[in-house]
Amino acid sequence: MSFTNCSSRKHKIALVDCNSFYVSCERLFNPKIHKKAVVVLSNNDGCVISRSKEAKDLGIKMGEPFFKVKNLVKKNKVKVFSSNYALYGDLSRRVMKVLKTFSPKVEIYSIDEAFIDLSFMDEKGIEDYGNEIRTRVFKWTGIPTSVGIASTKTLSKVANHIAKKDKDKKGVVYLNQNIDEKLKKFPIEDIWGVGKQLAKFYRKNKIINAYDLKNVSNTWVKKGTNVLGAKTAMELRGVPCIDLQVDQTKRKNCCVSRSFGKKVTEIQELEESIVTHCLNAAEKIRADNQTAKTITVFIRTSPFDRSKKYYSNSKNVDLAIKTNNSIELIKNAIKALNEIYKVGYKYQKAGIILSGLQDEKGGQENLLSPLLENKSKSLMKAIDYTNSKYGRYAISIARAGLDKGWKMRREHSSKIDTASIDSLPRIIV
Repeated sequence: MSFTNCSSRKHKIALVDCNSFYVSCERLFNPKIHKKAVVVLSNNDGCVISRSKEAKDLGIKMGEPFFKVKNLVKKNKVKVFSSNYALYGDLSRRVMKVLKTFSPKVEIYSIDEAFIDLSFMDEKGIEDYGNEIRTRVFKWTGIPTSVGIASTKTLSKVANHIAKKDKDKKGVVYLNQNIDEKLKKFPIEDIWGVGKQLAKFYRKNKIINAYDLKNVSNTWVKKGTNVLGAKTAMELRGVPCIDLQVDQTKRKNCCVSRSFGKKVTEIQELEESIVTHCLNAAEKIRADNQTAKTITVFIRTSPFDRSKKYYSNSKNVDLAIKTNNSIELIKNAIKALNEIYKVGYKYQKAGIILSGLQDEKGGQENLLSPLLENKSKSLMKAIDYTNSKYGRYAISIARAGLDKGWKMRREHSSKIDTASIDSLPRIIV
């Protein structure tokens, strides 16, 4: 079996992963919680999505519902925070900007992970370079990281895992020796790209660790799984088959939605949420210099509330002129909402989707496009600049409301805003 994108060239790929990223972001602005047990919760304070080492040692598991660990949290005085995605997104951008100073080829894999091509580096100095990456990221952003380096992306994931677990490695592992011994100790479930169901399939066929998968027949893997599974096995053998995605492709659609902190019955509150989601989505596509051709509004009640009738509906609106103008999008979204809203239901979620996204200067133009664009572009630019400098919603639309009682439940919010000087730690002399 062969793959056209596999290469025998000596690769060196580093995976840089921020340690307990959401917790690290909260600690950056609150020195009092350093070395304390800390957890960060998901939307509406539902589940644990980030844990400090101290919280892990207490037995708090990733993804565990918060209500199940409340007693453990209270007993051990664990610090709890609601998720603050504006903060995490800002610090993520800063980390990625630092990583791009180390190599021209960087793939931003997730909010807290990036692959870096270090093939230009000498074998002898590569671990020192990994340490320099950790040092500079921490010095410039305050976020601790782990660095795993290997000949393929899959092996760099393994190396990063070892770097996090093995204290003697001091956060950096270059996986180029005794690889088989490391793979024998690496559970099949922890391999990048192996989900729960696939892991069950492998274990059923007596493939219990990365070493077993590395040595299984190519034909068997491809027949029993798929091409991606076969590529994973090849990468464990040190053959690069999964390329770096250096060029970040622009989104094809943009969805913004949230579950409400409490059930919503009035259309006014639904309107406020839809307006707020429109503002967020429009800001995102403007940042990518894109415009939307279609907007979709959707609302639904809780599918788990058996005492009430379930209701879910959506409405598509094809825009006469593609736009990223918040005011124009809001006007069409409110009109769509009024068409699908029904009295007597307790709504749990609402959202909008902007689709048919195109580059701002691309695609077919309407005769009126230049006139409308010139009229609104300067206003949108001024709003984005002000909100970027002084914090989101420094300038907003009155229809988005002030109280926002429908917002997500965030009872443990740190309310840190990187655009606010009041959020900076103070040194008392």
